[in-house]
Amino acid sequence: MSLTNKRIGFGLTGSHHTFPHIFPIMEELINQGAEVIPFITETVQYTDTKHGKAKDNVEMIERITNHPVITTIPDAEPYGPDQPLDVMIIAPLTGNSMSKLANAHTDNAVLMAAKSTLRNEKPIVLAITTNDALGLNAKNLAVLLNAKHMYFVPFGQDNPYQKPSSLSAKLNQLIPAVETALKGKQIQPIIVPYSSKNVLK
Repeated sequence: MSLTNKRIGFGLTGSHHTFPHIFPIMEELINQGAEVIPFITETVQYTDTKHGKAKDNVEMIERITNHPVITTIPDAEPYGPDQPLDVMIIAPLTGNSMSKLANAHTDNAVLMAAKSTLRNEKPIVLAITTNDALGLNAKNLAVLLNAKHMYFVPFGQDNPYQKPSSLSAKLNQLIPAVETALKGKQIQPIIVPYSSKNVLK
């Protein structure tokens, strides 16, 4: 499926170590003709980590997308009825945000954009990255796996012996997952072998 002229919401939550892998995917979506609207959580907006400074990440997102990042619930809400998206991506999706999404807890711009997109019965594509997906968050993962209009980037255990509850999406499958979701289908297989060395290969 062509992504030309598709309006794609792209929400980033606070799994900062994945950002270097996320930014090239945003660029590729644009190269394929999509318009990408960025939404970020407060954690992304304000938190500096060993993986980079928040200010630099925000500037990078805005440079890639040529749009200002959307950071507030009021600014995200119009992407339901007034400025509808064709699809909403949340990548990375942390365990904290996964829990909130599964329980309809809307307290940031990313989750508001997802809620607004669901209002239009458009697809949400989730790329999970969380250390507790098979722990306390497993019930929330199950809720989203069975929810209408929710689609997952294929995921696997990134470190099953040292972090047995951790799951991470294979980001090289994000764009194919979006293309499949736009057809109303879940890309398969959804559970795959995972290696952090070839996350984009």
